[in-house]
This record gives sequence, C-alpha cells and structure tokens, in this order.
Amino acid sequence: MTRERYHLLDALRGLTLISMIAYHGMYDLVEIYGADVFWFWDTPGRVWQQSVCWTFILLSGFCWNLGKQPLRRGLTVFGGGILVTAVTFLFMPSQRILFGILTFLGSAMLVQIPLSRLLDKLPAWAGLAGSALLFILTRDINAGFWGFGALRLGAVPESLYRGFLLTFLGFPEPGFWSGDYFSFFPWFFLFLCGYFLYRFLMKSEGVRRALSCRIRGLEWLGRHSLIIYLLHQPAVMAALEAAALLGVL
Repeated sequence: MTRERYHLLDALRGLTLISMIAYHGMYDLVEIYGADVFWFWDTPGRVWQQSVCWTFILLSGFCWNLGKQPLRRGLTVFGGGILVTAVTFLFMPSQRILFGILTFLGSAMLVQIPLSRLLDKLPAWAGLAGSALLFILTRDINAGFWGFGALRLGAVPESLYRGFLLTFLGFPEPGFWSGDYFSFFPWFFLFLCGYFLYRFLMKSEGVRRALSCRIRGLEWLGRHSLIIYLLHQPAVMAALEAAALLGVL
C-alpha cells in the first residue's frame, strides 16, 4: 500500500490539539487561578480530557503505519517528553510531569518497531478485537483494579506497585504523583487499536479517498503538533498571567 499524505488525519490531529490547549487553559484557570468552574472536575471535564488523549493515542497508532522513519520519530517524541519532565521539575515543581503523554507516545512508537513484525501476521480484525479487550481489562490498573469503570474484575496484587520501572509500566508506587501520567499499560493497547484500525479500514478505497480531504488551517496545526505541544503551556500561562495583571481574572 502506497504511503501518501492523508490530509484529514493532520486536520483531526490539529482539531484535537485545539481541544487540548483549551482544556489545559481551563485546567490552569481552575487549578492555579482558582476559577469556580463546577463541572470541570466532574463528568463533563473528565469526558473532555479523555476525548483528547484517546484521540491522540488512536491517531498515533493509526499513523505509525504511514511514517517513513519510525525510529527517528519515536526518539524525537520521547525526547520531547524528557524535555517536558525536565522543564516542569525545574520551573513548575508543583505541576511536574513524569511519564506524560509524550514519553508514552515515544515509547510506544519505539516498541512498535520490532513488535510490528509479529503483529503484521495477525488478521486486522483479530488484532483490533484483542487490543480493545486488553485495553478494557487493564484500563484501571493505575487505580489498582483489573477492568474499566463499573466493570471491576478484581484487585491487582499490591506487590506490583513498587519502583520506577513498574510505575512506568502502569503500577504507580505509593506516593507517586504527576500532573500528566500516561503509563505504558493500558495505553499501549489503545495505541495498538489505532495500529490495527489502519489495517482494517485502509483496504477501502472510499476510506482512503475520504482521508485525502483537506482542511488546510487544521492540517497545518496537525503537521506541527509536537512543537505546538511543547510551546503551548508557557503561552497559555503567559496569557493567563497577563489577564490576571490586567484584573480580568
């Protein structure tokens, strides 16, 4: 299958980027500046936050099949995650980020390089169904349970919640805290859903034609999503601080 630019994927990433920036702006407004937004910590805010991260992760897995330099891309994104960790620890320790979304995405991209040779042997429908099932079964391991939401299938052994490596994998040690925590599991299984979804959908000429549609402004944002992600938080904080100094907040 020829690897070409499917512009609608860039546009979707750009639209999700706008949603993420708005969410982080609202988070800062509520958490740092004390704005009374009652729904933000309730279901609407939770759904908003999850819609952003689910879309980014699914898109990343989907688009992994289209990348020409997966090693370079994975290392770049992982390096962006390390940079975010270093900057937040140095300048915003109360909002520090350890094992954030970029660290996860970079790790997933790198692991997928050798793993894809095995996964390509699976039928797309089986890989998609298996990945979705594993995601559901492990979705709440960060909180100590197998399952997802109301589907509680038992407690994860407490002995797993020890140390730096297991925290990275999805079993946070006691006292661990991060402003943005995306452990390797369960999120790698959602990444794989995107990976298999590509193989499942892209056999259709109609899907490929639809993904070639253009929305140029959003495309530009999507193509530059990494650098915008790295710069957006300082820009949002500067705008909010300016508003506070002007008495708007």
